Amino acid sequence: MPTLEHDDAKLFYRDEGKGQPVMLLHGFPLSSESFQAQLDALPRKMRLIVPDHRGFGRSTLDGGPTEMSRLAKDALAILDALDLESVVVGGVSMGGYVAMALARLAPARLKALVLIDTQPGPDDDAGKARREATARDVEAKGMEVLVESMMPTLVAIDATPATRAKVGRLIRANTTQGASAALRGMALRPDSRDVLSQLQRPTLVVVGERDTLTPPEKSREMAALISGSRLVEIPSAGHLSNLENPEAFNRALEEFVLSLPKESR
Repeated sequence: MPTLEHDDAKLFYRDEGKGQPVMLLHGFPLSSESFQAQLDALPRKMRLIVPDHRGFGRSTLDGGPTEMSRLAKDALAILDALDLESVVVGGVSMGGYVAMALARLAPARLKALVLIDTQPGPDDDAGKARREATARDVEAKGMEVLVESMMPTLVAIDATPATRAKVGRLIRANTTQGASAALRGMALRPDSRDVLSQLQRPTLVVVGERDTLTPPEKSREMAALISGSRLVEIPSAGHLSNLENPEAFNRALEEFVLSLPKESR
């Protein structure tokens, strides 16, 4: 599998399929493996580029808070290495924060945007304090802290045991250092509503109908900021809609990508 040395880290990514390039950015505290159902089904329709964020999966960490702008620069470095000028960029949860940071830094690199179970607002003071407390808890007690605290909000209340087991495995596979750095980095992210309100790109907003962490009403508000955006609610899915109901998610993503005007593909 390809890796890239960039900004004192080794970045792992997967590059599979042919056609319109689509970069998918995973959520916290998972890895590129959370997109396995997309990697299994969609490369026949599009080219998927799926990285591990620094400090997650097989990508390394160099220390300090992992700010969303830094993860966006990592994503851009991968696109540069692949000689891709502009692509569809999609992100789940924290990956959505990264996608919005990329839109702020380099809007010309976006052909289209896919925002999945995410939201554009920054943390308030209480949210920042919770992130710091969680980071310290993870550093002291390990990744099981995140399995226990986040599972109720990451997946729907009636998610299957197999889904819960997979999510738990993906969380446990990461390091406490990577998780705590990302928690602190998320707390530093700016408000992205200005970016979305000025965005002139085709945009798909996707949300699990049972998402309690970033519920559908937040996605409707986010979609309203973006002229001409499309909103899709994924049935029987919580915060990880691409993993919980991959068939519906894949169908929505495929329809969106294939509907893009030729000059945007």
